[in-house]
Amino acid sequence: MKHVIIITGAGKGIGKSIALDFAKATRNNAGFEPLLVLISRTMTDLEDLAAECRTLGAETVIYEADIAKTALMEEIVRDVMVKFGHIDCLVNNAGVGRFKAFGEFTGEDLHYTMATNVNGTFFLTQNVFGIMQKQRSGHIFFITSVAAEKAFRSSAIYCMSKFAQHGLVEVIRLYARECNVRITNVMPGAVFTPMWGEVPEEMQNLMMMPEDISGPVVQSYLQPGRTVTEELVFRPVGGDIND
Repeated sequence: MKHVIIITGAGKGIGKSIALDFAKATRNNAGFEPLLVLISRTMTDLEDLAAECRTLGAETVIYEADIAKTALMEEIVRDVMVKFGHIDCLVNNAGVGRFKAFGEFTGEDLHYTMATNVNGTFFLTQNVFGIMQKQRSGHIFFITSVAAEKAFRSSAIYCMSKFAQHGLVEVIRLYARECNVRITNVMPGAVFTPMWGEVPEEMQNLMMMPEDISGPVVQSYLQPGRTVTEELVFRPVGGDIND
């Protein structure tokens, strides 16, 4: 039976790398057949990624969507269930951030960040977890951040949203343990992704790359069902890049 794996924010960065590593895993894991449900706000990114994943041997389905639009996400989950009948993995990767001095943030900055990182993540998780709870199987990854535990000066709203995600992880874990669902909190430090915008080369050299995160995520999913990696923390060797 195919493993139905939903990845949000799949078009770029860590999400894209996770999708590619799931596709590549078909080569070294006998019987592993991923069906990747790729979700992103940019259709061209999805089309390119889907083609690459299919070349590697993975079946794909793509949806252009913003996870902050909860009604649309509910439709997508229903569509997945109608087509495939089960969901084996959800990778909550989609996230946004705006970074500036504390006194410069606006109400729009707050709404923009929280709508995706908190509201969108919460309601999609609630929806998919309900399905996994009935299945008594599944694995949910939250790509949070070291900013879920550590403050950074220009990241007031981003930190707040990630602390909130961490709280959700801990609560959902209490329910998951009762129904054989695995929960993994993934906390990367500075990873060179489009969220950072223009990054000087000397800073890039200090940062991690998306594939540094995606490989261990996929390996955590492929562990025996009796085992869960509860937390993965990644930092550049030189430590956090403070802002």
